[in-house]
Amino acid sequence: MKLLNGKVSIVTGGSRGIGRSICLKFAEQGSDVIFTYKSSKEKAESLKNELQSFGVKSEAIMSDASDFESAQDLIQNIESKFSKIDILINNAGITKDGLLMRMREEDFDEVIAVNMKSVFNMTKCVQRIMLKQRSGSIINLSSIVGVRGNAGQSNYAASKAGVIGFTKSVALELGSRNIRCNAIAPGFIKTEMTDSLDQKIVEAWMNSVPLKKVGNGSDVANSCLFLASDLSSYITGQVLNVCGGLLT
Repeated sequence: MKLLNGKVSIVTGGSRGIGRSICLKFAEQGSDVIFTYKSSKEKAESLKNELQSFGVKSEAIMSDASDFESAQDLIQNIESKFSKIDILINNAGITKDGLLMRMREEDFDEVIAVNMKSVFNMTKCVQRIMLKQRSGSIINLSSIVGVRGNAGQSNYAASKAGVIGFTKSVALELGSRNIRCNAIAPGFIKTEMTDSLDQKIVEAWMNSVPLKKVGNGSDVANSCLFLASDLSSYITGQVLNVCGGLLT
């Protein structure tokens, strides 16, 4: 039995990296998957076709989750086509790293908008449907940087810490309607962005992790699957650290 059979899922920023792994895992487990992207239509269409090979419906929609009207239009579009939304994965995110003394105001504002305001926008827009259904699972991608901070990432850390506070508040507000809201805080996960790092940096990070290895997209996707499925029906308002023990 597939864990997400008959479900309808939205994944923001789903065309690459962790988002792509989540889309593939959810389709494999029987969910129809709608994912958003901001560029590279070719990659998005390729993933859409791959998802449909699992026998589920899939749509790739160019949309900016950091813009409220865009998020609203997206949700209305999905509701008109699928009639329901069971799972929302707020995954869209960017980095604009730099020491605070050199950080530009626009670098701070853009990271907050994409990483944190997008979570507000999407959750605000989807809650009406989930309230009507009296069911739903919202999963927000935070980061261990949002839990413990990191030098040179004050904007990113602030955005991801904000996601955690938002997650807990939404869990308290919507729990009585059987809508769950949890966060996942990944550690060092191998993605396209990390592939360009110097191998010595990667090895130094690996040595700081108790499991002595970096994670991959499927590690995060499996955690999302657990929180999206009925296996976690009594879990809400929590932060799951997927970091190989780095925060232990």
